[in-house]
Amino acid sequence: MTAVYKSITASSAKSTTANGAPVKKNKQRVLILSSRGVTFRQRHLLNDLYVLLPHSRKDAKLDTKTKLYQLNELADLYNCNNVMFFEARKGKDLYIWMSKAPNGPTVKFHMQNLHTTSELHFPGNCLRGSRPILSFDATFNSAPHLILIKELLTHIFGVPKGARKTKPFVDHVMGFTLADGKIWIRCFEIRETAVSKSEARTQPMEDTEKEVVAVGEKGETKINLIEIGPRFLLTPIVILESSFGGPVIYENKEFVSPNQIRSELRLSKAGRYNQRAEQQIERKAKKGDLGLRTGKERPNGELEDRVLFA
Repeated sequence: MTAVYKSITASSAKSTTANGAPVKKNKQRVLILSSRGVTFRQRHLLNDLYVLLPHSRKDAKLDTKTKLYQLNELADLYNCNNVMFFEARKGKDLYIWMSKAPNGPTVKFHMQNLHTTSELHFPGNCLRGSRPILSFDATFNSAPHLILIKELLTHIFGVPKGARKTKPFVDHVMGFTLADGKIWIRCFEIRETAVSKSEARTQPMEDTEKEVVAVGEKGETKINLIEIGPRFLLTPIVILESSFGGPVIYENKEFVSPNQIRSELRLSKAGRYNQRAEQQIERKAKKGDLGLRTGKERPNGELEDRVLFA
């Protein structure tokens, strides 16, 4: 009975702060699913994100691409308050919808330059189920829509303490960098090793590694950041007020659709073909005027032998 009383008092003490106010728990769960038509690389990327986010729930593919409001019902069914939906189009383009269900907001991204963990072959590794440190660029505080995107990414990629399938370790960092209007996302392992006095630091560092030397109670410690993948970049397109619907509160005017880019490439190739065809027609007309084309008789000139000695 005493053990039961101690456990109850300990739990009640932990649930309140020093001022007596209840501790606000961070309850975040993410629903991850995709549409029909995703490629194998996109499917492997989805699996990598599912492994990195132990507080996520993966569901089967969604059959529709127009009735996205059904995702709110799925999130409510699985007790999730965040949704990450991968929308594939034409087997080439990949769009990601990130939403706070059921009230919003919703951000639509265009994903490019995606690389999965298996294809990068990085030497780094992290514990499955550990919590990450989220590192955001200072540029995210420069505009209101960037602050909103930062908050949404924090809710989705930030693993809450005490979530299911989590382990009490922090051994990797997720970096979010903003450059050229695109968000670059990379993942690094935190590797901490003791530095001996006779260790020489003349070895060059690779592009995927960063070194920090810290001095603690037990001596000097070397901390390396080794990339483990995956890596990809996101281009924000629109921000909707509610979850998968509602008025548009932000629109990226600089975004160019990949369909338009492919259309312009086809038009440029068609323009070069039309130019060659016109040159060929002009060449045939010029040869016809000179009588050099086969099947067409050359007109008799005034200085030809047939006219002079007729």
